[in-house]
Amino acid sequence: MLAAEVAGSARALVGRAGPRAMVAGLGNYGLRGTRHSVGMEVLDRLARQLAVAEGWRVDKRCCADVALATAHGLELVLLKPRRFMNLNGLSVASAGCISVSKAEIYSLGPGDIYLVHDDLDKALGKVAIKLGGSARGHNGVQSCISALQSNEMTRLRIGIGRPEGDVTVPSYVLSPFSAGEREKLEQILAEAVTCLLQHIQSRAPTEPGDRG
Repeated sequence: MLAAEVAGSARALVGRAGPRAMVAGLGNYGLRGTRHSVGMEVLDRLARQLAVAEGWRVDKRCCADVALATAHGLELVLLKPRRFMNLNGLSVASAGCISVSKAEIYSLGPGDIYLVHDDLDKALGKVAIKLGGSARGHNGVQSCISALQSNEMTRLRIGIGRPEGDVTVPSYVLSPFSAGEREKLEQILAEAVTCLLQHIQSRAPTEPGDRG
């Protein structure tokens, strides 16, 4: 059974051009479908659910695929870096100051950014929100921390479990999901998107007079 954990208190997200957040799916762009790139699969599922799956575009300024969406009154910048995992942070950091149009700037701080990534220390099917903290050995998260000079980013951690037997960690994370794992993956992706949107909703500013 899938489990979603939401930890910590919520902060309102209010950007210069209105409420806004970025959701970045970490991974190796050229190795889609592998365990290490499951964060990008979550972004694809999120884009379909928010009806912007046809809105992805390549933005060479941040070397990423970018799509804009809206959820719970927040404008979301969806981002998939077109780099290797250990350089994902360069795309995430540079996207925070790219113009959407002549009059708009993303204007995102580290606290406005969600990083979606795989987690070896959680079993397949476990999905958890983590507010800030260390990279816990994840090269993509460490790249983001280094590029943004902050560890305040919220993480959506997708459990992939650890390898068994003589399989090394690099070989395991860079390999595709097994047939059995792939059968479970759609449910896991759906759970991840639900967990993410619930947390985004908890951070959305309420309208005056809204009693919740």
